[in-house]
Amino acid sequence: MKKLLKFIDLFAGMGGTRIGFEQAASELGFKTQCVLTSEIKPSAIQALNANFNQEIIRGDIRDIDAATIPDFDILLGGFPCQAFSTAGKGHGFLDTRGTLFFEIERILREKQPYGFILENVEGLILHDREKTADPIGRTLTTILRKLNGLGYSVTWRLLDSQKFGVAQSRLRVYIVGTLKTKVYMDDFPEKTKLFGEIIEHGKPCIESHFTKCLLRHYRPQELYGKSIKDKRGGDNNIHSWTIGLKGEITSEQTQLIEKLFKERRKHHWADEIGIEWMDGMPLTAEQISTFFKSDNLKEILDDLVNKGYLVLEHPKKLVQKEINGGYIEERVQDTTKPKGYNIVAGKLSFEFSKILDNNAVAPTLVAMDVAKLGVVDGDGIRRLTLREGLRLFGYPDSYNLSMFENNNVGLAKAFDLLGNTVVVPVIKAVATRLLECYIKDN
Repeated sequence: MKKLLKFIDLFAGMGGTRIGFEQAASELGFKTQCVLTSEIKPSAIQALNANFNQEIIRGDIRDIDAATIPDFDILLGGFPCQAFSTAGKGHGFLDTRGTLFFEIERILREKQPYGFILENVEGLILHDREKTADPIGRTLTTILRKLNGLGYSVTWRLLDSQKFGVAQSRLRVYIVGTLKTKVYMDDFPEKTKLFGEIIEHGKPCIESHFTKCLLRHYRPQELYGKSIKDKRGGDNNIHSWTIGLKGEITSEQTQLIEKLFKERRKHHWADEIGIEWMDGMPLTAEQISTFFKSDNLKEILDDLVNKGYLVLEHPKKLVQKEINGGYIEERVQDTTKPKGYNIVAGKLSFEFSKILDNNAVAPTLVAMDVAKLGVVDGDGIRRLTLREGLRLFGYPDSYNLSMFENNNVGLAKAFDLLGNTVVVPVIKAVATRLLECYIKDN
């Protein structure tokens, strides 16, 4: 059995899949050689060049002739997930990013390597499901059928990173296959870690109107695990009006806004307005007056609009939009309906969207709001550091993103990379199982 494993890293991102694979290979006594890296995002390429000795970096996978790729043993590919993600639009194969799986299929057909590891979001499992009782959707069914059709024995599992010694809960689908043996993907040894075990201490905290409002109403440790958004509710959520973020309001205004917050979700309003129900509909002053009595209701509502807690808007109707030969439904304002008052519910409208809990695991980090995560450090609040972000994905402390730390633009690029990267220890565990099969088969 040869001790040199050659692999290719497609949709490489920051190289986390490569790191996990090489860690597994090293512990099993293999040397590794990456014979091709494919990535198109400039910031990712910058990170790759800073952390790896690249043999070949190629751009768009669609421009790569498979015949020109050197022979290799393992294909690694975290193919783009936005097309299947709840954080994206969920268009699947209607989205051009969703079709990039077929580039993986093309290369596997041409090169026939021993095996592969693919990673994607949880939403892939049920995407384009024909019947609600179906265990998987047509998208994943198509992927598995294509891989089996190439002669691979394929296994897939949904794995949560918090069971692999990472202080983040991140559910991802892992699809693994070899030309000979079906990879066993159950009963991985469980390890746990809390966010407080990986934080950096004594970093500069933020003194802003937002943090001052928070700390005026809460002690630092009381903020552990709190979300800050004017959408939904729950014991772990803080609303902007609770801390007077946009201006102090009266107790009567607080009662009104809390009542409206719940009432606007009730189904009977959709029938009265004449739209399909949605989670949070604007209600007119007349409709609000049926559940909140006040002699100066209009003045109270308009003051809340002026302060920015409420917005006056038309109800939204469902319309069909064509995309790549298929149809999706979207919400647009129906200007034929009278305007009503609604909560300003932008999730990312505040300086922080969530304060991480030192005594728990972090929630799934996503690219669009990872830069909005807060950390309690001493008596203050600050942003998540890049090093903490890397640790939440299991990257070694030797991994270097310092080139992005000098300004906010660079930090935004780095956090975008983090939000789309893989969890290294999970890749390592999966790769170990794959390589154990490789050892037996060779």
